[in-house]
Amino acid sequence: MPATATDTHVTLPADTNQALGIAQYAIDFLSDEPGRRGEPDPAVLERTNLFFTDATICGLSALALGTNAPTVLRNEALIYRIGEGAKPIGRAKHLGATVFGSSVPVQPEKAILANASAVREWDSNGTNFGYNPELGHTAGEFGHNDFYPVAIAAAQLAGLDGAAALKGMVCLDEIRGRLAEVFSLKTYKIDHVVHGAIGSAAVFGAMMGATAEQIESAIGMVVAHAIPYRAIRAGKQLSDSKGASAAVSTEFAITAVRRSMMGFRGPRDIFRNPEAIFRIFEGPGQMFKAVNATDANTKQADASPFELVLGKSGTDFAVMGMHFKLGLYEHQSAGAIQAILDLLDRSPYLLDDDSGDKIAKITITAYEPAFGIIGDPAKRDPSTRQSADHSMVYIIATLLRKALSKQKIGWTELMLDPYDYCPEAINNKRTRALMERIQFEHGGKEYDDRYPDGIPTSVVITDAEGTDHSSGMVMYPGGHARNTEAPLNDILAHKFKLLGDLCAEDAAPIIARFENLTSKTADDLRTMNDFEIMTREGYE
Repeated sequence: MPATATDTHVTLPADTNQALGIAQYAIDFLSDEPGRRGEPDPAVLERTNLFFTDATICGLSALALGTNAPTVLRNEALIYRIGEGAKPIGRAKHLGATVFGSSVPVQPEKAILANASAVREWDSNGTNFGYNPELGHTAGEFGHNDFYPVAIAAAQLAGLDGAAALKGMVCLDEIRGRLAEVFSLKTYKIDHVVHGAIGSAAVFGAMMGATAEQIESAIGMVVAHAIPYRAIRAGKQLSDSKGASAAVSTEFAITAVRRSMMGFRGPRDIFRNPEAIFRIFEGPGQMFKAVNATDANTKQADASPFELVLGKSGTDFAVMGMHFKLGLYEHQSAGAIQAILDLLDRSPYLLDDDSGDKIAKITITAYEPAFGIIGDPAKRDPSTRQSADHSMVYIIATLLRKALSKQKIGWTELMLDPYDYCPEAINNKRTRALMERIQFEHGGKEYDDRYPDGIPTSVVITDAEGTDHSSGMVMYPGGHARNTEAPLNDILAHKFKLLGDLCAEDAAPIIARFENLTSKTADDLRTMNDFEIMTREGYE
C-alpha cells in the first residue's frame, strides 16, 4: 500500500518504505508548490516560535553561566571554522552556520552540536509525551524541543528567511513527535533522541536540497550507526553525556546528510529492516500477522511495527500537544509542583513559620515512570545539578524553601532557576531538612493508567498538628498542553526575562531576535547569533 495523503495528513503505512516516505514528506512540506507544501495554521506557527524562543533563551543562559558541555562544544565548534577552498553543498548560498554569541561561520554540524547542547543543558525546554489516543498511537515516548538549531543552521546556509526556518521547525517536531507516538524507545533502554535525529536528517536534507533517496540514506545511517542507549542517563550522578545526547546524535545526523549528498549510500528502508531497532524489538506490525496465508506472510516479512500519520495542514500537529516547562525542573515533577502551589494557595498559613516547622510531612504520590526516574533512591542525595534536577524530593524541597523565604506563592514568584541547582543550593541545610520530610510513593494502576494523558500526581502535606492538607489528583499542571488555567504567555515572558537577564544587562533586544520569526529576513537569520553573551563566574 503506497503512502496516502489528504488535505490535512500524510499516512505512511507499515508495509511501505517509511524512511523514504519521511524524506518525501519533508521535501513536500518545505516546498513552495501549492498542494504539496505544508500549510500549518498560524496557531501552530505561533506555538512553535514560542518553543523556539524558550529553548534558545535556555541555551544562552547556560552559556552565560559557563556550564561545562555547552562551553566545551561551543569552543569545539569554533575550531571548525570555514576555511579557504570550502565548497557549498546542495542549494547552499553561504558557507557555514553560527553558534550562539558569534558571527564566525563554522561547519553546520558543529554549530548544531554546540547550540543543541546549550538549549538542552538546563533540561528546561519543551517536552512531548508521545500520546495520540485519537489514532490509538500511545507509545508514550518522551522527547524534547532540542532540535531547532537544525532549521536555523540550514536556513543560514541556504539563505532562507525566518518563515522558512519556522516551517522547518514545525516539520522536525512533527516527525519526531509522531514517531514518539508509535515507538517507545525507552522500553528498550534506547535514548529518546533517536526520533529527533531522524527528524533532523529529514529536515536538514530537505532544506539543503537533498533528494528523497539521499535523505533516506542519511536516516538509514542514523539508525544503523548511531543508536544511543539510556546508559547515559543511569547512575547515581549524571555526566555531560545526558544533557548533550540530542546534540551528539544530531551532529551525526547532519554529517550523514552531507555524506549522502556527496554520494555515500547508507542502508535503505531502515524501518522495515529486520536487523534494525524497530523490527528487532517489535517485529512487523500486528495488522500483517497471519497464519497459513501466503500473501499476508509476505507482508509480515516486509512491514515495520507501525504506521505513521504526519500533519500537512491545519492545527493537528504534534507541537500542539507538547508541554512547556515553567522553570528548571524535570518534567515528571510538574504535577507535584502544581499540587504544592495549589495547596499553599488554599492553606497559606503553612508558610507562617519561615523555618518550615508548620510542615511535618509531605507525601507525594505519582505514576511510573515518574516514580522510577525521579524517585530513584539514589536521587535522595544529589551532589550534581544533573542529578538534583532529576530528584523529586530535591525539586519540591527547593520550591518549599523558596516559598518559606519569600512568603509568596505562584509559578512566577517561585520559578526555579539555575541558581537553585548550584552547589550552594544543593547543599542548603533548610532544603536538606525539608527533603527528609518528603515521602514519594507509587500510586499504582489508578495513576499509571492516567499517564501520559496527564501528569497524575497528588500531594498531602501533614502540618505540625497532624492535620492533612490534600491537593487531590493533579492531571494538567501549568505548562501542560491541556492546561487552560495558567496564564502561559505571562509565565513564559517571566521565564525569558529571568534567564535572559543572566546573558545581558538588557535582555529584551536579545529575546526579540528569536521572536516573530515570520517577520525575519534571510539577512536577519544570518546575523541572528551575532551578539555578545555576558558571562558570569563561579556558577559551577
